[in-house]
Amino acid sequence: MKTVLLIGLGRFGYHAAVKLNELDHQVMAIDDDEKMVDRALPYVTNALIGDSTDEDFMRSLGVEDYDLCLVAIGNNFQSSLETTSLLKELGAKLVVSRAATDTQAKFLARNGADHVIYPEKQLADWTAMRYTSDHMFDYFELTQDYAIVEAAIPQNWRGKTIGQIDIRKKYGINVLAIKKNDSINMNLTTETAFDGSERILVLGTFKDVRKCFKMN
Repeated sequence: MKTVLLIGLGRFGYHAAVKLNELDHQVMAIDDDEKMVDRALPYVTNALIGDSTDEDFMRSLGVEDYDLCLVAIGNNFQSSLETTSLLKELGAKLVVSRAATDTQAKFLARNGADHVIYPEKQLADWTAMRYTSDHMFDYFELTQDYAIVEAAIPQNWRGKTIGQIDIRKKYGINVLAIKKNDSINMNLTTETAFDGSERILVLGTFKDVRKCFKMN
């Protein structure tokens, strides 16, 4: 369990609060809109109405004591930027800030954000990858080059083992797990065989993955 200071309770911040609650983290939520605060109350440990750019108000929260400060402000970039900078000045351990554009991401990083999240871009990338590839069911980007992909078993792999296919040497990708009937098997060996009904989770460069699974 971690302590989280969540700043901004718009759509993104609200959903973050719900998920953090599911994960049993302690969340202090801040927003300058009373309605937003009231909506989030069932999912947070505590919530306050306040201005996150006010140094005295933020100092009173003891931001240095939180494991994570998540700046989820979405409709006022100036406020997001000032809040991010102020958090670092007050000794916050880890500041993660939300950006809506590439330019915002650069400014947030320069002004103290330890990490910048760009949900609209990340979701757009996932949607483009997922729904334009005939054999891909899920996609998680780790870096600009590497991704974890859930894909269908190629026709010519059916009835063969991982060792027979020599996946890592031939295709340059690592098999992480096999998914079948909503269950995941991670205990794989070179003798693990495919019957064609499974889905496979692999790690590699997206270029190698696309080539291996002939993704359009």
